[in-house]
Amino acid sequence: MHSLTEYDKIVIKIGSSSLTHDSGLIDLWKMEQLVKQIANLYNKGLSVIVVSSGAIAAGMGKMKFESRPKEIPEKQAAAAVGQCTLMHMYEKFFSEYGITVAQILLTKEDMDNPSRRQHSINALSTLIKHGIVPIVNENDVVAIDEIKVGDNDTLSAEVCFMMDYEMLIILSDIDGVYDKDPRSNPDAVMIPLIESLEAMDRISAGGSGSEVGTGGMQTKLGAARLLSRAHKDLLIVNSRTENILNLVFTGKARGTLFKFSNRRNSS
Repeated sequence: MHSLTEYDKIVIKIGSSSLTHDSGLIDLWKMEQLVKQIANLYNKGLSVIVVSSGAIAAGMGKMKFESRPKEIPEKQAAAAVGQCTLMHMYEKFFSEYGITVAQILLTKEDMDNPSRRQHSINALSTLIKHGIVPIVNENDVVAIDEIKVGDNDTLSAEVCFMMDYEMLIILSDIDGVYDKDPRSNPDAVMIPLIESLEAMDRISAGGSGSEVGTGGMQTKLGAARLLSRAHKDLLIVNSRTENILNLVFTGKARGTLFKFSNRRNSS
């Protein structure tokens, strides 16, 4: 169990499976509970950036899709409709706690192009300065490659890196990193602490584990690699655990902590 009381600036990545029913449609109860916990962290004085998936899932309901669309134009359309719904719900839930949110849609080019990257940093920094919680997502309507990858794990790590935040928390549909896939191996053991890239290399990570999300443990390990270069920490926990974010900050959460900040002074 890990206590995160040492951190003041955190990025929280919320995956599609953390916001949806098994049907793929938005679960308003899950969403409201997560917002309540994030609002509590905000009230404790933490600076929080949220990276949220779920636009396509939200659009599915509006467009009467019975399953997640597979064709890129349908994904684009669902994302365009769903992003409005997703932000409307975030705004509604956060406003109940007196917190203003802002939508930030990014593409890979916004991370790679120095000028666009700096403009993104400036916009996010100004929002945070004014006490506004940014809700970041990929711009799925135009970012074709990103739609196909669905990799908000990497996006959240890039945001953490770009904004010089201390910690990324990935809310997943699994408790943490295991030595083998726990869905097919009952004897799988969860690894509570990883402190080196060498330890990561020994882990066998499977592919996507849920019907809703299209990023699996591989993308989370990729995010950890990115953060290791910047000496940032990463925690993977299960969003289905009741009051998971409250448990995280009281040292009672079960999960996998990638502790790279300790290596800052030794590298």
